[in-house]
Amino acid sequence: MKARLLTSTAATIVALAFAASGAHAASKWDGADDLPTSPLACDASGAAAPEAAKPYDGGQPTNPPDKVGKEITLVDVPKLIGIGYFNATSKGMQDAAKELGNVKVTTDGPTEAKIDEQIKFIDNYITRGVDGILFAANDPVAIAPVLKKALSKGIHVVGYDANSTPDAREWFVNQAQFNGIGKAMMDSMAKEIGEDGSFAIVTSTFTTPNQARWIAEMQAYAAKCHPKMNWLETVEAQEDNNLSFNQATTLINKYGDKLKGLFGMTSVATPASAEAVTKAGLCGKVAVVGLATPNAMKPYVNAGCVKSVVLWNPVDLGYAATYVMRAVVDGKLKPGATSVEAGKLGKLNVVNGSEILLGPPFIYNKSNVDQFDF
Repeated sequence: MKARLLTSTAATIVALAFAASGAHAASKWDGADDLPTSPLACDASGAAAPEAAKPYDGGQPTNPPDKVGKEITLVDVPKLIGIGYFNATSKGMQDAAKELGNVKVTTDGPTEAKIDEQIKFIDNYITRGVDGILFAANDPVAIAPVLKKALSKGIHVVGYDANSTPDAREWFVNQAQFNGIGKAMMDSMAKEIGEDGSFAIVTSTFTTPNQARWIAEMQAYAAKCHPKMNWLETVEAQEDNNLSFNQATTLINKYGDKLKGLFGMTSVATPASAEAVTKAGLCGKVAVVGLATPNAMKPYVNAGCVKSVVLWNPVDLGYAATYVMRAVVDGKLKPGATSVEAGKLGKLNVVNGSEILLGPPFIYNKSNVDQFDF
C-alpha cells in the first residue's frame, strides 16, 4: 500500500463546557492558541462545509533574481535536525530535487528545538546567499522578522509542517487541515476510553504553532462532539525523548486510575508516552493516541499497547515543499492560484489564501503499520 498519509484551518476560543459532568465551564486549555476554530461535523464522514475562497495573505520577496528554469540553491531549516520526522522530510526534499534536476537543497539547523538557534541558522544563510529558504517554525511570531529579512533580500520563503505569520513567507505547505487532525485525534481517543474518559496531553511547547493549532481544534471539536470527556492537563516536553517520557510518567503517577488516555502531539512525545505506559504496566488501561512516524510506533502498535496513530507521510511533505518552491521561482504559483502541480503527488489545492494542502489525515494501526517504512 502506498498512500499519501495525512498529513498539515467558529469563533475565538473562549470558556467551553468540557468536564466529566459536561456541566461546568472551563477556561481555554493550556497548549491551545487564541485563533478562530472550525470544528468538523461529528459524523463519520468528517466533511467540512465548503468555505469561501480567501484572498492571498502571504508575503512577497523584493526584486528576486530571475531564476525561471535555472538551477536554484535552497536551504531547509527545520525545528531541529537528528530526529526521524525531519530526516523523513529531508529525504522527500532530496527526492524532489533529484526529480526536478535543477534544485539543490541542504538541510541544516539546531539540534534542539530552540527558536533562537533556528533564527541564527536562517540569518547565517541569508548572509551566505541562497535562492530559497524552506522552514518549519519553532515559534510563528519570533521567526517572522528573520523570514521577512530574507524576503527583503529577494530570497523566496516557503514553510512546511509548522507555519509562521503569513506575511513572513510566500506559501505554507500544510500536512493536513488542523480541524481534520483535531477530529481524528479526538474520535480515536473517544473510541478507546469512552465518552466520559479523562486524558492529558504531552506536547513540545505551547508556542509551537502546529501543535497549538491542533490542540485548539481538538478542544473545539471535543466541546461539540465529545462534551463529557475530561481534559486533565497539557505538559510541555520540548522535542526531547527523555523529558517526554518523564512528563508522561509524571502524569501517570499524578492522576492514577483517573487517567485513561494520553495524547502525544509530536513524533517524539507519542512513542515516549507509549514507553511510559509500557514501563508502568498499563497497556490496555491507559490509551495512547498521537502523531508519530510508523517506525517509531511499530513496537507499541504490534504489542497492542497503542491502537491508533494519526499521521501523514513526512517524506511527501518535504517533497511537496520543494515542488512548491520550484513552482514559485518559475512563476507557476502566484497569489490567487487555486492549485499547484507537485510531481508524483499530482495537483495539490490552495486553502486559506496561501496554504498548500498535502492531504487528509490517516490513521494507522496494527492492520497496516508494517506497510510503511519511515
